[in-house]
Amino acid sequence: MSEFSKSTVIIEASLSDVQKTLTELDKYPDWSTQIKSAESLSTDDQGRITKVKMSIDAGMMKDRVTLDYDWSQAPEKIIFSLEEADLLTSMDGAYTFKSIDSDTTEVTYELGVSLSMSIPDMMRKKAEKATIDAALAQLKSHLEG
Repeated sequence: MSEFSKSTVIIEASLSDVQKTLTELDKYPDWSTQIKSAESLSTDDQGRITKVKMSIDAGMMKDRVTLDYDWSQAPEKIIFSLEEADLLTSMDGAYTFKSIDSDTTEVTYELGVSLSMSIPDMMRKKAEKATIDAALAQLKSHLEG
């Protein structure tokens, strides 16, 4: 796994609202144009989704993936990793949250992917960054109305 690409955004929404939106994995298609479908496959004893099947279309990264979610660092951080996919060979990422004040939250999204086909590292990093930036912009737009 290569190093992660990452970006940070400030969202005018409470920490709890941001965390709620990002933990409702099966609702991602409601606000993210990159997630075409999301189906919960399993949950933990707190009702959090631990495995989700998604159809993603993030430009160069189009795939059907099954992701495992690790809640061990929640609520400050949500971590995910690829279980299986059609084209991707790895996909690891995390959302990290920091409350600025009661109505403002800083969100950092980290993502690293590997593809089954050979592409230059520079192109892969550019695609990761574009995916991250689009996801954060859509999250911000969704939460700020």
